[in-house]
Amino acid sequence: MSNIFKVVFVIIGTMIGAGFASGQEMYLFFFLYGLEGIIGIVISSFIMGFTIYKTLKIVNKYGVKNYKEFLEILIPKSEKIKSIINIIVNIFILITFFIMIAGFGAYFEQELGINSLIGSAILALASFIVFMTSVKGVVKANELLVPILIGFLVIVGIINLKSISFINIKDYIIRTNQSSFILSSILYSSYNSILLIPVLITLKNYLKDKKQILKIATISCLIICILSLIIFLLLVKVDVDITKLEMPAVYVVSNSFKILRYGYGFIILGSIFTTSISLGTSFLQNTSKNKKSYTQVGIIMCITSILVSKIGFSNLVSMLYPIFGYLGLLQILKLSGKNKIIN
Repeated sequence: MSNIFKVVFVIIGTMIGAGFASGQEMYLFFFLYGLEGIIGIVISSFIMGFTIYKTLKIVNKYGVKNYKEFLEILIPKSEKIKSIINIIVNIFILITFFIMIAGFGAYFEQELGINSLIGSAILALASFIVFMTSVKGVVKANELLVPILIGFLVIVGIINLKSISFINIKDYIIRTNQSSFILSSILYSSYNSILLIPVLITLKNYLKDKKQILKIATISCLIICILSLIIFLLLVKVDVDITKLEMPAVYVVSNSFKILRYGYGFIILGSIFTTSISLGTSFLQNTSKNKKSYTQVGIIMCITSILVSKIGFSNLVSMLYPIFGYLGLLQILKLSGKNKIIN
């Protein structure tokens, strides 16, 4: 497989985690805004493509090894600001890893009736095993799983399209949030940039040609947009109080397309797994000084994630993602003004 698609699959694997595939992110950032949420998805996907392009250009030109070095280029003067941002970003990556563990457990409880702690413990153990293989293991796992995840989501999307009446679609999608859908779409892409940039840095060895970068950004942007629209349109078929559902997209597939129920379960669990290993490896590389500390931090991180998962998946998503979205805006604004250093 070409390096272009290896990188693209890690990017997609990082993004389509528990919040995305479950429908929680689409509901919170887009579906609440009615039909304008679709415009928001397009805006957000474009911003993500732009962020991927700019980041990879910087990583390729300067041979950036970790997020701290990336900040040296992005914010060259203020040491205090760089230190604060580095700490906050690592905290966010860690929290999002916890959210993935919680999401895995939430699926086990909602769909299989198994205690969420068991599901969380399974993912924590599987993630730790991959962490010990470092970046190569992450790339290999995404290379194998993400094409299957994308293909199945597209199949679900096509089947769902056949059951939706676009003539009356306004009756299904009602705006319930009166704030700005544009701001929401920017926040969605900006908090994702916090997750993606450290992961993109770990992939520097797969960038052999500068021409690859534009292709990677473009393909990633298109895939993100298409998959987001698929999840958005799934939420149209929710026939209960959506605020009471931990995983609204899973609810739709389980009730409207029962033949696909277990296949979509694989989508959820697989996407959570790919995101957790990408983020976990990124966090460990950013914070570990040597191989010994890498292993020790990995053990502590995985054990802690099981305990934190009891807070609840949807509570973690709705409470933390919008907050960190504002932090991500700083990175995107800084990237926008870095034309000189990447030419």
